[in-house]
Amino acid sequence: MSSVNGSTSCTWSAAAPSSRPSPPIAVRAGRSSDRSRYDPGITDLHTRKLRYFIAVAEELHFSRAAARLFVAQQALSRQIRELEDELGTPLFLRSSRRVELTAAGVVFLAGARAVVDALDEAVATTVRTGRSVTGTLRVGFCPGAALELTEPILSGFRDRYPDVTVELHEVPLSDPSAGVAGGASDVGIVRAPLTTDGIEVETLFTEPLVAAVSVRHRLADRATVNVAELLTDPITLTRTEDAAYRAFWSLEAFRDGAAPRIVETRSVTEEVQFVSAGGAIGVTAAAAIRYMPHPSIRFIPISDAPRSTCAVGWRADAANPLIDRFREVARAVLEQAPQLVSAIEDPFGASAGTGSTTTVG
Repeated sequence: MSSVNGSTSCTWSAAAPSSRPSPPIAVRAGRSSDRSRYDPGITDLHTRKLRYFIAVAEELHFSRAAARLFVAQQALSRQIRELEDELGTPLFLRSSRRVELTAAGVVFLAGARAVVDALDEAVATTVRTGRSVTGTLRVGFCPGAALELTEPILSGFRDRYPDVTVELHEVPLSDPSAGVAGGASDVGIVRAPLTTDGIEVETLFTEPLVAAVSVRHRLADRATVNVAELLTDPITLTRTEDAAYRAFWSLEAFRDGAAPRIVETRSVTEEVQFVSAGGAIGVTAAAAIRYMPHPSIRFIPISDAPRSTCAVGWRADAANPLIDRFREVARAVLEQAPQLVSAIEDPFGASAGTGSTTTVG
């Protein structure tokens, strides 16, 4: 059943004006002296009148129809009389006891419903089309991505924009921008800091750093360590040309200009093998405790190290409007999952870095 509430300003015109106007259509039913004033080339039937007529036809009671439409009964009666005058035929038989449809009214009801239903559907379809978001978004991510928030962000985006094609691809750690810098990705889930020339980032969360050491390492039994205790060890580092990324993960800011002894690796697997064998230590985000457990490796919080930042990254000159929508979804997920964000940002509890036992092995 078509909704009849409201009074839209749309109009129903049966046909556009032609170069040769059609003669007026005479409709005779009940009042033989009446002649229809409706001319499809001249007269427009306002959809308000159609909705009013449908309401009265369904209620067969002017007072109830007026209440349903939230209009005065007098105004409703006037609109129905105008409609009947335009058509040149009565649509209702009125008496003090009841209201009935005339034969013409029965015919007109079917047509009016069809017109109003078609109009409502056209409006709804137009609105849906106008709001529909389509296109393709290429999302790059490095191993680990946004940790436990990755799935909610991606699924949340798919749910909100089902007509968008999302292309996911994992990018090796040698490209900390997750494909954004080279244009392979429209948006990336990245680990900052990285060389940001031309790249914008929006932080998702931060987390503490840990030292990954062999169970045979001299510091393996420590609850926490500080950066100075790690500077003499060889340190694993992904092969990358990104200077900011290399400086952060090699603890360059703490070395007073001394060059670190770098053991370059091409993957997380290689890094794990070097560390577990005692050939080097690794500096990584605390999530490695959950995502890279290994019986021969201890992960120890670094009490005075800077925090690792997980962020959404995109090119500043990017033209894809879906990037902003992806960022909006990511922000919404963060707002909806504060406890999860807190657990990621403070995996050791509020006392982390103050001597509490946080070694995992």
